[in-house]
Amino acid sequence: MPGRRRCRRVGQQPSFTAFSPVETTTPVSEEAVLSVDEFEAVRLKDLEGLDQSECAHLMEISQPTFHRLVISARRKIADALTHGKTIKIEGGHYRF
Repeated sequence: MPGRRRCRRVGQQPSFTAFSPVETTTPVSEEAVLSVDEFEAVRLKDLEGLDQSECAHLMEISQPTFHRLVISARRKIADALTHGKTIKIEGGHYRF
């Protein structure tokens, strides 16, 4: 039985909530949706360059949970870049 889902701590609201390719052959309706907590995980790990334990501590989650967030976010970003999809950042279980 899974445990209670904890709110993930997010340091800042995303400045932009959607990114789309300039030229696309993909229908407009195709999107990759990143949750705000996935966005924060990628920001801390890849942009800030923090190690996984520091990131997990800042977000107040376990390291395995943080790892799953990063893997999920990177997969969605790679899919969007490869297939010309719009990336939207919305939703998730988080607090500031």
